Amino acid sequence: MRTIDLRGRTLSPADMLAAVPRATQARAEALDTATRIVEDVRERGEVALREQAERFDHVVDHRIPVPAEHIADALAALEPEVRAALDEAIRRVRIASAAQVPATQVTRIGEGATITQRWQPVHRVGVYIPGGKAVYPSSVIMNVVPAQIAGVEQIALASPPQHDQGGRVHPTILAAAALLGITEVYAMGGAGAIGAFAHGVADIGLDPVDVLSGPGNNYVASAKRAVAGVVGTDSEAGATEILIVADSAADPRLVAADLISQAEHDEQASAVLVTDSPELAERVAVDVARLAAATRHSERVAAALDGPQSAIVLVDDRAMATAFSNAYAPEHLELHLQDAEAAAATFTSAGAVFVGDHTPVSLGDYMAGSNHVLPTGGQARYAPGLGAYTFLRPQQVISYDRAALAEVRSGVVALANTEVLPAHGEAIEARFTA
Repeated sequence: MRTIDLRGRTLSPADMLAAVPRATQARAEALDTATRIVEDVRERGEVALREQAERFDHVVDHRIPVPAEHIADALAALEPEVRAALDEAIRRVRIASAAQVPATQVTRIGEGATITQRWQPVHRVGVYIPGGKAVYPSSVIMNVVPAQIAGVEQIALASPPQHDQGGRVHPTILAAAALLGITEVYAMGGAGAIGAFAHGVADIGLDPVDVLSGPGNNYVASAKRAVAGVVGTDSEAGATEILIVADSAADPRLVAADLISQAEHDEQASAVLVTDSPELAERVAVDVARLAAATRHSERVAAALDGPQSAIVLVDDRAMATAFSNAYAPEHLELHLQDAEAAAATFTSAGAVFVGDHTPVSLGDYMAGSNHVLPTGGQARYAPGLGAYTFLRPQQVISYDRAALAEVRSGVVALANTEVLPAHGEAIEARFTA
């Protein structure tokens, strides 16, 4: 990993972002391709999906709507230890997701005048689960459970057909779906799956969804952008990011292990350490080199850590470290600080904040109970991670009786006339004239 020394400089947020640029070129290049793939599915349906499966997944003549027996077979073959872990993860995510559903609120504006704020679930959701460099049953949980807690009636799931599984969706994905009671599953992947969910595919009985969610590569993220406005989407979850803020008391071995844990996802993954301790920076660099060489996906890790999107950043003090983190707005933020609990309140822009030595990002990936589908690319400045609220719509229900309407009658008429919309006022007056 390269080291960037920002000490002794007065930097704007833009300067800080320029110091560690994100891997954006691949996303930009993916948008045109993803848009064409989505449009192809919209126009040609199943034919396009099958051509895309042959081209990208090397699968032909597979069953796109997954038969119930495939799902049952996968659950029956699931290793007991993995099933127990998935069951526990489901339990924990359900508890945390339940706290994300707002209670109905009734506001009394005046006598006989109320506004009820209620949260309505969307009717139908499409969940995408990637299947490229890794298998993600945890993402099944992270997407399906919040939708279920929100009260969504229909949840469909898509994941790429696997060449080494005879064109079936990976069995661990199917087993996780079975544990959650999901029966509508499709073997389709990438941007094509996003297009299919957004526009529907009548040939295979797939109806359009109202909201689609789930992580994926740059083509999946770009496809979400292409269908925005047709359906609701969660954040464009691109290549994973971890930013660690650490002081001189941090354990360099743990910091290095956590940087590597996210770098193994993808060559474009971002791993950034921000510290005011040159000694810690040096020790982390040594441990990263040692541990990265020994891990299973060492080549992928090396590519991510050596890329321009990853770095060890030296800053003057805690204030500068906090400013850098808030400007960067990472997907995952770890705080390896002596006063981590107290300091957490000052770190305001991050998809999720992991506090202290014993709260690594990988805990959040699986068992913390928090959701691991989080905003990347700086979207944490304005966008949340996935939650039950992703599948809810706030809705106002207004109720006025005659007396309450009479109280504001003249005001409504006056404003309507000012805006040269007299029929608005006439609609009020009609209620008080014979």
